[in-house]
Amino acid sequence: MRQANLGLDLTTKRTRKREFLDEMNRVVPWGELVSLVLPHAPEGKRGRPPFPVETMLRIHFMQQWFTLSDPAMEEALHDVPLFREFAALDNWNMRLPDESTILRFRHLLEKHELAVQMLAAVNAVLSSKGLLLKAGTVVDATLIAAPSSTKNASGERDPEMSSTKKGNQWYFGMKAHIGVDAESGLVHTVEGTAANVHDIVKADALLHGEETVVYGDSGYRGIQKRTSAKAVEWMVAMCPGKRAALDKDDALDRIVNKIEYLKASVRAKVEHPFRVIKLQFGFAKARYRGLKKNTAQLTTLFALSNFWMARRKLLKM
Repeated sequence: MRQANLGLDLTTKRTRKREFLDEMNRVVPWGELVSLVLPHAPEGKRGRPPFPVETMLRIHFMQQWFTLSDPAMEEALHDVPLFREFAALDNWNMRLPDESTILRFRHLLEKHELAVQMLAAVNAVLSSKGLLLKAGTVVDATLIAAPSSTKNASGERDPEMSSTKKGNQWYFGMKAHIGVDAESGLVHTVEGTAANVHDIVKADALLHGEETVVYGDSGYRGIQKRTSAKAVEWMVAMCPGKRAALDKDDALDRIVNKIEYLKASVRAKVEHPFRVIKLQFGFAKARYRGLKKNTAQLTTLFALSNFWMARRKLLKM
């Protein structure tokens, strides 16, 4: 039985948050994702019956969409009727998951590496609808800051994170390496490393094996010399200094500059998923300790970003 509003719900405004959740409710393939988690879910033979897998999955996704910690998610379920409605917990006499239950579900996903499987399932759905092609890939990486404070139980910074210098500024944290479909801009591969790992090290791992051309920025210079990467054509950007030195009055240099411009227009698509998770979803800093946990969260975020970027086409279908 659904919660009655008792005639007290006088608002007629559909907020952006409600519109967003309605769209996600319609485009996310809940059945396929639940089927991945269900074999690993607790049977609940003892104690209180467990919450449905789909309910916990919806709560887990809301954590990513709205940047909520486990305690904050528990409080939001008590405070925000919209969140309870989305998670199918809007019955008056229904108990709500506490932060420990939410934590255990996240650990379940991490233990069985289900984030990677969910990304693959998401992309399978998108491919079946003709939204994810495999002719070309764009690769790139972004720095993810991690807490540098030592005011914690161990009294030290996360040992799996590292420092690196970009420009004239030092950063402490990790890197998110992604492989993106060159046509649609949808993410098909995610890898997490320490911040000091060079982009070129993970280049091969970002390919799905069916592309014929790969685009990368100047950070991937020299990738053509790597034996394992010779199977595809690499379109790597010219060094910014060399491009700036091109003579605009020289016909050949103008052609070279035009080619660089065209390559850059394709590479720009790899920035869209980064924008979605950082600005749309509000992801700004690594939340957990260790690369495995943070990479699992990033994989989930990029899977959800695919739905966000393709939502209008999916809704039309």
